[in-house]
Amino acid sequence: MKQFERGELLSRDVVYSGKIVNLVVDQVRIEGRETVREVVQHPGGVGILAEIEPGVIPLVRQHRYPVEKDVLEIPAGKIEPGEDPDDTAARELEEETGYRPVEIEEVFNYYPTPGYCDELLHIYHSPEVEKTETSFDDEEDLELEIHTLARCLELIRNGEIQDGKTIAALYWLALEKRRPAG
Repeated sequence: MKQFERGELLSRDVVYSGKIVNLVVDQVRIEGRETVREVVQHPGGVGILAEIEPGVIPLVRQHRYPVEKDVLEIPAGKIEPGEDPDDTAARELEEETGYRPVEIEEVFNYYPTPGYCDELLHIYHSPEVEKTETSFDDEEDLELEIHTLARCLELIRNGEIQDGKTIAALYWLALEKRRPAG
């Protein structure tokens, strides 16, 4: 297997430093060639797939400014500085849906867009929750929707669910439900 070289960092320009992301432009030398790498730095995030009862899933619909449309997705959010991703997942589920996880487990993580962003997204599953109250962030305007897993898969097939983390989490759950016990 080929060993890839990260390259030598020649210079870094922080083009933008924001509330959620930073944009850096690096001049690098890789295998003797100079090139540019543009990187969106992100602190990481979580998504949490909860089950109110087996196969019954709370999703949130919210307007996503970058894509200029309303998006149906699992509860999710940015990891705050110093915050453990497990705590972020539990916090986001309760804030956005009014359900607190009784059990919670990280089931996988992935890089959504590694070509230009360093964000690592942690996906959690909570097979058991208890009802509490929502407490939206000041900037959030969400609508809670409850769907069965079968309906969620139908929403993916007909293009009503287009969010990557949500699609990955729902297919993960569908595969888990088909797996023989033991």
